[in-house]
Amino acid sequence: MSSPAFTPFTLPCGATLPNRLAKAAMEENMSDEGQIPGPNMLRLYQRWAEGGTGLLITGNVMVDGRAMTGPGGIVLEKDSDIAPFKAWAEAAKKNNSQVWMQINHPGRQVYAAMGGDVLSPSNIALDLGKHSHLFGKPRAMTHKNIQQLIQRFADTALKAEQAGFGGIQVHGAHGYLISQFLSPLTNKRNDEFGGAIENRMKLLISIIHAIRAQVSPNFAVAVKINSADFQRGGFDSDDAKTVILALNELDVDLVELSGGSYESPAMQGNAAESSSADGRTLQREAYFLDFAKEIAQVATMPIMTTGGVRRLAIAEDVLANGIDIVGMGTALAMNPSLPNDWKKNDQLIAHNPAVQWKDKTLSSIATMAVIKRQLQRMGKGLEPKVNASPLFSLIRDRLRLKKLTKRYHEFLN
Repeated sequence: MSSPAFTPFTLPCGATLPNRLAKAAMEENMSDEGQIPGPNMLRLYQRWAEGGTGLLITGNVMVDGRAMTGPGGIVLEKDSDIAPFKAWAEAAKKNNSQVWMQINHPGRQVYAAMGGDVLSPSNIALDLGKHSHLFGKPRAMTHKNIQQLIQRFADTALKAEQAGFGGIQVHGAHGYLISQFLSPLTNKRNDEFGGAIENRMKLLISIIHAIRAQVSPNFAVAVKINSADFQRGGFDSDDAKTVILALNELDVDLVELSGGSYESPAMQGNAAESSSADGRTLQREAYFLDFAKEIAQVATMPIMTTGGVRRLAIAEDVLANGIDIVGMGTALAMNPSLPNDWKKNDQLIAHNPAVQWKDKTLSSIATMAVIKRQLQRMGKGLEPKVNASPLFSLIRDRLRLKKLTKRYHEFLN
C-alpha cells in the first residue's frame, strides 16, 4: 500500500505537485559574487530534486539588496540579470519537482556588521539580551518606504516567474519584516498599518494584491506566516486566523504555518518543547500541528506545516490531521534523498542535529551553522556529515560570514 505522502496534489492555480512532501525554506547563505545563485546552489537543488521531494521552496531571496538576512544571501530585483536564476530553476526541476522562490525582506533582523538598511514598522530593536548588539538599530518606515517595498515584492515575483520558477512564497514569518508588521510587539504604528490586526496585516494583503496583478493566473502564490510568535503579547493564533480569513478572499495557493522569531526560535523546536512535556511524539516532531489543525478549519486554501518532521509515520499523521502538505527543512539537510529512501524503508528516521547548550541563542546559531554546513557540502557534491561538531561548525561559520560580509560591503559600494 502506497503512503498518502506520495500522492499528487493539485493547487488552486492548477499546478500539480508530484507528492505531498515539501522542502521548506532554509537560508543557504551560498550566493556567488554579486549575490546571485552559482554552481554550488544549482548542485544543491538538483540533489534535492533527485531525492524525490515534490515541492522545493528556496531559502529566502531578498527583494532589496540593501537589506539582507545574511551576507551570502541571494538578491533578485527589478533590474537583476535573470540568467543565473533561470539556471537555478532549471536545476531544481530536474525530477519533475515544483520549485518556488521564497521572497523576503528582513526588516530589523539585520546583523549590525553588515550595514545597509535596517527598517521596521517601528524603531524597536531586537531584544536578545547580551547578544542584542549583534543586530542593527531599526528606523520606522515611512509611507513612501512601504509603497516602495510593496512594489519590490511584486517586481521580484514577476522576475521569478520569468526565470522559470513555478511560484513564489511571501515570507511573513520568523520575525522578518512582514511578521514585524503583524506583531503588536514590533508594530507600534498609529496609522492605517498599525493597531488592530486588520491594520497590521494590511502590508501583507497589499503585497499579495500587487503580486497577483503582475504574475499569470497559473503561477503559484503562497504565504508563510507564524501560527504564533511564542512571546507574551505577540502575534497569536487568533491573529493568525484573522489573517487566514482575509487570505481566503485572495488567490493564495498555499499557506505554510510555522512559528517563532530570532527572539523565540520556535521553528527549531525550543518553544514547542515546553508545550509538549507530555512527550507525545507527534507534538515533539510536528511542532505546529495543533495550530495548523485549528487554522485548517477556517482556511479555504491548502495548508502546509513545517517543523520537526523526521519520520514518514509523522508525515502521514500530519496529513491525517487535515493538513495538505508536509514541510521539512532540517531532515532534508541531513538526508536530501529522504523521500526516495522512505519508499524503500518506511521506518527510516532523519538525523536531528539540534544543539542543546545552556545559552539558547548560541544553541540556535550553532544548530543553524551545522545545518548550513550540510548545504555547503551538498553544493560541493559531497554527502551531508551527520556527526558534524557544533563548535567547529559555529567557528567555521563565523569565519565564513566574516569573509562574506567583506564581499557584501563591496557589493553595497
